[in-house]
Amino acid sequence: MSGAFAAVPDSRRLLTGYFLGLGMIMAVWGARIPAVQQAAHLSTGQLSLVLLAAALGMVTGLQIGGRWARPGRLPALLTAGSISLGGCLVLLGQSQSQSLPAMLAVAAAFGLAHGVLDVAANTAAVRCQNALGRPIMSGLHAAYSLGALAGAALAATTAHFPHSTLFTTTGALLAGLAVAAVPATRHLSCTDRPTARPGADAHKERPLLPSPGRLWLLAALAASCLLGEGAAADWAAVHLHTLGAPTAASATAFALYSAAMAAGRLTGDRLSAAFGAPTVVRAGAVLATAGLTIGVVGNSTLLALTGWALFGLGLSTTVPSLITAAGAGGAKAVATVTATGYLGLLAGPALIGALASATTLTIALLLPALLAAAVAVLAHRALENSTP
Repeated sequence: MSGAFAAVPDSRRLLTGYFLGLGMIMAVWGARIPAVQQAAHLSTGQLSLVLLAAALGMVTGLQIGGRWARPGRLPALLTAGSISLGGCLVLLGQSQSQSLPAMLAVAAAFGLAHGVLDVAANTAAVRCQNALGRPIMSGLHAAYSLGALAGAALAATTAHFPHSTLFTTTGALLAGLAVAAVPATRHLSCTDRPTARPGADAHKERPLLPSPGRLWLLAALAASCLLGEGAAADWAAVHLHTLGAPTAASATAFALYSAAMAAGRLTGDRLSAAFGAPTVVRAGAVLATAGLTIGVVGNSTLLALTGWALFGLGLSTTVPSLITAAGAGGAKAVATVTATGYLGLLAGPALIGALASATTLTIALLLPALLAAAVAVLAHRALENSTP
């Protein structure tokens, strides 16, 4: 590796830090939402409004990020997004002294910063991956998963402290690290798409730009996968509880899902380099389908825990691969796939609940398995020619 490619590994390490921080801060916020509700004396309806404001802010931030994430602007967006996200978490920690309109404004700003940082980080990651010439996206998303696990563990171990202390410390730390990383971020080496290496066929090295139809297929598959993640986050513990599992076992279900997803992402880049992203995603989706189906219909705690773990392992490489494929179309394409995916994440738990009310939870939880099967069928069509 020489010339413009020499600093790419440093850029990869820098982006790993951004993904790690994003995962941690989102987990800290999500884990202590009940404490925010209690401190601010919010009713269930008022809390729903706060969460809706954050969700709308995030979707808006994804769209803004898609428009602004040009190569020369990526360092500024990464820095501004991180500082804003940390600052908003600090403000959310002062919920006990804020009115509902003020909380709604801060939650919307928090979501906005999340969306901008998400698009900027993924767009920079795609460009860094292209510059390096081999898959790294799965490993970067593994950093997000590990950050989320660390954030959830931090929130659990500090549960006896006021949430304001945790939010202020975590938010200030993220913002401070972003400021400290400004010199390195400013010289992010993968902000310009590299030319082909000498002697290489540039057409073969560069991924094909996704057509509008293929782009929306990528987006639909991302929504399908993230609907499954939302189902795991909100319904895995409930599923175990309906089987008569102890509280500790019920709480373990999502932890196993998350740990399996992180493990799969840590190995995903090597598998994609060896076998190609379409093959890895298809095999993973088949595993996710089989695992969740067995876990749901098996009617036992052990099978359910195993099923949720296999579901996380199977889906681990899908979203990184889908974003990689979209990345050939630039930041707007990344934003489209990411925003549509998050709609699945946000709408999924409610859809599962509605289906469970109309039928049973067992039948409702087969929906994510069915969508994973659809990913397996369509993976090659969506991801063709997407490998760096």
